[in-house]
Amino acid sequence: MSKHFLYVADPMCSWCWGFSPVIDKIAESFSAEAPVRVMVGGLRPGTVHPMRGKDKDYVRDHWHHVQDATGQPFDFAFFDQDNFVYDTEPACRAVVTARKLDEAKALPFLAHLHRAFYVDNRDTAKEAMLADIAGEFGFDRDEFLTLLTSPDMREETQGDFWFAQSSGITGFPTLLAVEDQKAMLVTAGYLPWENLAEPLAGWVAA
Repeated sequence: MSKHFLYVADPMCSWCWGFSPVIDKIAESFSAEAPVRVMVGGLRPGTVHPMRGKDKDYVRDHWHHVQDATGQPFDFAFFDQDNFVYDTEPACRAVVTARKLDEAKALPFLAHLHRAFYVDNRDTAKEAMLADIAGEFGFDRDEFLTLLTSPDMREETQGDFWFAQSSGITGFPTLLAVEDQKAMLVTAGYLPWENLAEPLAGWVAA
């Protein structure tokens, strides 16, 4: 029998950034028996209008909640900029691109993107910036950009979005435990490692 965890997230989702140390701990603890596979859910794909004042207030409030609950760092200078378009599709596509190039790097690259956006205040909605970040991570920048902007990656990313929607996944992070193609919901939303360690260890060992 084969087991794995399916992690559905978005690189520009603040609660996913909050959950990042937890999913890393899950991968570290159980990868031999149940590796973590990453899919992207599409938090705000296709957004075209810049953030307004009330949008910033709403998102800032969320960031404070995540920081208080998880202790993860945020650069709130993000909200000083004008004309930011909060389109998460390109960053999601970057995770899919990383997964295509090397599936084992998809999860650490997702964490790298989280940090680039939330801590380093980099515009991960722009393809050129995503290619720069991928190059710093260890991918070949030009190869990554070529694949990132290809129709195949756009189609595969939409396939991830479709999977999430058709599976009834409406929020991120969502973690599923999969055994022989049968999925069990572990969490829809943030949970600390302390709440997950024992039940996940039991499932992996069963």
